[in-house]
Amino acid sequence: MEPWIIWLIAAAVLIIIEVLSQMVWTLCLAIGCLAALIVSLAGGTLPWQITAMALAALVAYIALVPRLKKWLYRSGDTVSHEDRTGMDALLGRSATVTHEIKPGELGRVRIDGDSWQAKAPGHHEVIRSGSQVKVTSYDSIILTVE
Repeated sequence: MEPWIIWLIAAAVLIIIEVLSQMVWTLCLAIGCLAALIVSLAGGTLPWQITAMALAALVAYIALVPRLKKWLYRSGDTVSHEDRTGMDALLGRSATVTHEIKPGELGRVRIDGDSWQAKAPGHHEVIRSGSQVKVTSYDSIILTVE
């Protein structure tokens, strides 16, 4: 079997793995395999093919990773609101007070039909039922609002 065919198969397998797993390094290795394929077609020996593969993969990694990170995290946050799960998905959300929150005591708020215990540290006035508050943090299952 010709060496270029092996490089082509390796590149194809790595691209399939990249599509399924979305790991940037497999894309970089696939690019390296394509560089080795070109060297093989040009008549280069196996050491030159391996060198081309390693160098092309390294250059691809150095060139692609910063651009992909910038593209993925263009909002400035490492995780956008839509990507959050669990309790973290509540951070920054607006909630409606259902049971008033007195200073130093717990009240209740509703978000998307779910009722949560909530506290408002630093608030010296009662937050009345029906008021809108913003979730700033949580401790276990108790939300901190402002």
